[in-house]
Amino acid sequence: VQLQASGGGLVQAGGSLTLSCAISGDIRRPDVMGWYRQTPGKQRELAATMSSDTTANYADSVKGRFTISRDNFRNMVYLQMNNLKPEDTALYYCHYQLSPLWGNRAYWGQGTQVTVSS
Repeated sequence: VQLQASGGGLVQAGGSLTLSCAISGDIRRPDVMGWYRQTPGKQRELAATMSSDTTANYADSVKGRFTISRDNFRNMVYLQMNNLKPEDTALYYCHYQLSPLWGNRAYWGQGTQVTVSS
């Protein structure tokens, strides 16, 4: 499985960005697509995930500001980020997880940098 993320960049506080991730290869349903983020010296943390039945899960810190969506036909996952804050600055990783039916394997993209200036 390969994941190609895009859409990161530099934005002022209060601005918006949309991240996209194209997933290809051995894709099997049910599955979970999502976004995690990491800043230097800290552990990678959840931003948002969405299962193939469209159940979404958000970190408390992004609820009400970020929206995750997915296109099962195109095997894409998106993260719409609004009202961005400097503390959202991080390297954002696309994530793909197979269900326990398929061995629970997880895959990561290369990361896309989001920088929010104050």
